[in-house]
Amino acid sequence: MTVSDQSAQTVTFAIIGTGFAGLGAAIKLLQAGHDDLVVLERADEVGGTWRDNTYPGCRCDVQSNLYSFSFAAKPDWSETFPSQPELRGYLREVAAQYGVLPHVRFGHEVSKAVWQGTAERWLISTSKGDVAARYLIAGVGALVEPSLPDIAGIETFTGTIMHSARWDNGWQAAGRRVAVVGTGASAIQIVPSIQPAVEHVTVFQRTAPFVVPHTNKPVSGRRKRLYAAVPATQRMSRVTNYWLRELLAIGFIKRPKILKRAEAVWRRHMEGAITDPATRRQLTPSYDMGCKRVLPSNDFYPALAEPNAELVTEKIIEFRPDALVTADGAVHQVDTVILATGFHVTDNPMFGLITGRDGRTLADAFGETYLGTVVPGFPNYFQLTGANTGLGHSSMLLMIESQLRYIIDAVSKVEAAGGGPFEVRPEVAAAYNAELQRKLPRTVWGSGCSSWYLNSQGKNLTLWPGFTFDFRHRTRRFKPAEFSIGES
Repeated sequence: MTVSDQSAQTVTFAIIGTGFAGLGAAIKLLQAGHDDLVVLERADEVGGTWRDNTYPGCRCDVQSNLYSFSFAAKPDWSETFPSQPELRGYLREVAAQYGVLPHVRFGHEVSKAVWQGTAERWLISTSKGDVAARYLIAGVGALVEPSLPDIAGIETFTGTIMHSARWDNGWQAAGRRVAVVGTGASAIQIVPSIQPAVEHVTVFQRTAPFVVPHTNKPVSGRRKRLYAAVPATQRMSRVTNYWLRELLAIGFIKRPKILKRAEAVWRRHMEGAITDPATRRQLTPSYDMGCKRVLPSNDFYPALAEPNAELVTEKIIEFRPDALVTADGAVHQVDTVILATGFHVTDNPMFGLITGRDGRTLADAFGETYLGTVVPGFPNYFQLTGANTGLGHSSMLLMIESQLRYIIDAVSKVEAAGGGPFEVRPEVAAAYNAELQRKLPRTVWGSGCSSWYLNSQGKNLTLWPGFTFDFRHRTRRFKPAEFSIGES
């Protein structure tokens, strides 16, 4: 199929996804005067990660005033750390307020996107027709495609089985015997949310996480009124939160030994709830704090200490119709299995559906991404929250907004130069990625643990090894000299 086919809707910009990244891209393009755009969304409403993750207890671990668009402050957050329902509502409000909804095509699941060199267009195939676009912007987040365990007999289980990101909202916890597989960010929120109601919950842990005290609290009515009446006070709160989190980055990227002090806080937190010596040993990580994601929760450890909760560290080797079997031969009778097993991050299936010049997919080229945003061999293409844009210490919205500013500047300069096509020079991207891979092993994430930050070759293609203001500085303007422009 070519872009000359009458069936393809032709636009200047096609955006994939309606999470923070996709909505932000649409808003900034509209504000810059580019209204010939479509936003392709496979679901029936906006929201991305915060639409799909509806499990009980789901909450962001970054403050509300920082985990929101800088240009769309919400003065009436109900808590200092936003819950999933409130974030979902915020994204709905922003999409409506900034005029994005008329451009969204719901129910349009992208099956492939291919660069058509002769026509200098992207041809995007969706479940409801094709779109031909001069520019393609992928706002597909990392926490989208569930990662499912490969365990013998899993298909034979006859009870309820669900991934945390595919929650069955009709399921009731009361009286259930539940297995929670995993102890990552989702599990530490799910377990205390269901533990009081279930008959029994067995938590299967592969690697102990560092779970630290949470500082979430309600936002008072007085503060909400102050934010609404004097917006500068909310901006001041945002700035304060920002710089406190940037200070955390020193421990992650510059002096990991500083985090040893935080380990003492974690130990008091854990031992204050867990009195059994054997369980304490099971819950003690064998790696440096920060090497894996640090998790905030005040009720995870207390929930594990309850009589109806059990922690198992033996490997699951088999599913049976009504049980899980571990390597020590123990049979754990359950009627529900909750898979809190994370996502395909560096191997997101969507990457294999985007094909650039010479038939090469983004899955093959992902590690060559420049500034987490553009890729050699992928003309007129932008990737939001791409390689090495993740953060271990602050809000992803800071990275997304930096990328959006870069994209708008890029489009402006490319259009001024004749409209492209454009793509980053391979040597520019190679030098950039070599720099990142020199830095990353010296951070806490290179201290030896195995985490979802790493790809199958052990390379960290997820996290940014610096401060967010450094990334913002690097993306402050598009530099035409780093690109080939107008070469088809």
